Amino acid sequence: MNPHTPIELVVLDMAGTTVLDDGIVEQAFQRAAERTGVASRIGGDAALQYVRDTMGQSKIDVFTHLADGDVETAERATAQFEAAYAEIVAEQGVTGILGAADAIRALRAAGLKVWLTTGFAPVTRDALLDALGWRDLVDGVLSPVDAGRGRPAPDLVLTALLRAGASSVQAVAVAGDTVSDVQSGRRAGAGFVAGVLTGAHDAAALAAAGPDAVLPDVTALAAALVERGLVPGLAAEPPASATLAPEPAVAPIAAG
Repeated sequence: MNPHTPIELVVLDMAGTTVLDDGIVEQAFQRAAERTGVASRIGGDAALQYVRDTMGQSKIDVFTHLADGDVETAERATAQFEAAYAEIVAEQGVTGILGAADAIRALRAAGLKVWLTTGFAPVTRDALLDALGWRDLVDGVLSPVDAGRGRPAPDLVLTALLRAGASSVQAVAVAGDTVSDVQSGRRAGAGFVAGVLTGAHDAAALAAAGPDAVLPDVTALAAALVERGLVPGLAAEPPASATLAPEPAVAPIAAG
């Protein structure tokens, strides 16, 4: 990291980083596996562990592995996963990580651009944004289909950089709750990469991927950037006290 390159763009993951997951991804996978038999090759427990290990990656890539390279089966399983995710969110609603929306507003108020990235397909991604009322909260949002490859490839970060018009990869900060998020930021050459502890992977797993910091949640990102002199004009707010608590409840996503 070059401490003299100020951050211009912040790239944040969605589920587990800015959006409360609360086990929805695992539940959706289990429904998809039951409906398609995609996990039969290696067994349900092993398949679920693989899903946990690869949190943050493109769902089609995950299902292609589970289907032993059978693209047709993987596509069918991915479609069932997206449908199941929508069903579960319709049943339970969706909320943001406590303080995430305010943290994003503060970053943008300081002149930074903020883009969200996800391993979800656009239909699920957009439904989440609409349910949260976040369409105008960020500068843009990307799924793997928008960028080429999903995480841990650098494509999502680099596509955000190009679309945001950032001056260099050193001017990009990346934060996410999975090893794949950290790896994607590192492979893109981002100037600052952080793991956050509100999602899939623990501190040891995130630290092993080589981030610049492991933070309690996304609200601590501003302070980490200020501490390193990367955003001199940013006012660092104290982290939220209960990182896993949700934002106020919002309307559930309509099924269908």
